[in-house]
Amino acid sequence: MGTFRPRSVFVAALTLATASTLVACGSGDDSTPSGSETAGAFPVTVDHAYGSTTIGDAPERVVTIGFNDLDFVLALGDTPVATREFTGYDYRQRPWADRYPEAAQLPEVGGMELDFEKLAETGPDLLLGTYALLKPDDYETVSAIAPTVGDLRGPGGGPASWEDQLTTIGRSLGKSDEAQRLLESVRGEFTDATTSNPQFAGRTAAVAMVLDDGFYILEADDPRNRFFTDLGFVTPAEVGEVSPERLDMLDQQNLIVLGGTKEQLTADPLFAALDVVENDRTVYLGEFGTDAPAALGFASPLSLPYLLDVTVPALAAATDDDPATVVPAIG
Repeated sequence: MGTFRPRSVFVAALTLATASTLVACGSGDDSTPSGSETAGAFPVTVDHAYGSTTIGDAPERVVTIGFNDLDFVLALGDTPVATREFTGYDYRQRPWADRYPEAAQLPEVGGMELDFEKLAETGPDLLLGTYALLKPDDYETVSAIAPTVGDLRGPGGGPASWEDQLTTIGRSLGKSDEAQRLLESVRGEFTDATTSNPQFAGRTAAVAMVLDDGFYILEADDPRNRFFTDLGFVTPAEVGEVSPERLDMLDQQNLIVLGGTKEQLTADPLFAALDVVENDRTVYLGEFGTDAPAALGFASPLSLPYLLDVTVPALAAATDDDPATVVPAIG
């Protein structure tokens, strides 16, 4: 490739390491405790990668220490007292959470690394880190501060699905019924998209992240790849790092690129010569730090419907197998 080598530290680290009512959680005298309407759901024991955590009472001071847990709590009608920064993107202005203006003012307890002192100062009674990539020592530290729901694992040992995150966080907040209704609503939006676009089913699509020197095709269990497999696309047999000499790995029935625009990437004649690019079967989600790649990274009940709205028209155009069809830009 040419000289264009953007890299999102946050996105790369995750890969390589791998309802509108606001309810304040104890943030003031007029606040309503999180999950207080279903206090009878407690105590509850929640399983995660580090064992199990028993939550004795409805939490009142929740802190989200995962990279996307904030969205799940907001979607269930609660607001935590603090959160973890989503590094590399102005997450406070994310368009899929514009119904939650109070959340844009939350104090932060760390970015790529947690600040344990700040975390303790928030006085939490529950820490939610279902996608926190905690190290064992970190889990021991945070669980000594407050009961902690740690990382969830999928069947293959990778990150859990958004459905499992939502179900677990719903139980943790005493809102299992609300979580189930929300899960069915979001699944319904995926069903609507696939029903309208049956051609998605069975098409092999490489979901590729732009790196400093090449690309990285996301694995099947990566939450960002899972968005597309939930639409019916199939992950290529070869995944992982793609060197400039192996750009043929990108040449699938469809290509979806995170981290660059069409203009930037097609400036490289080798990339532009790929059949999937030349015949306009490629969807460009945009540079890191913009809304679509970030929404894919959040993979939450709030960001997924937004992502369906902004990507499905482009995916539909890229899968009609007519090179004359112009794939609309995203973002």
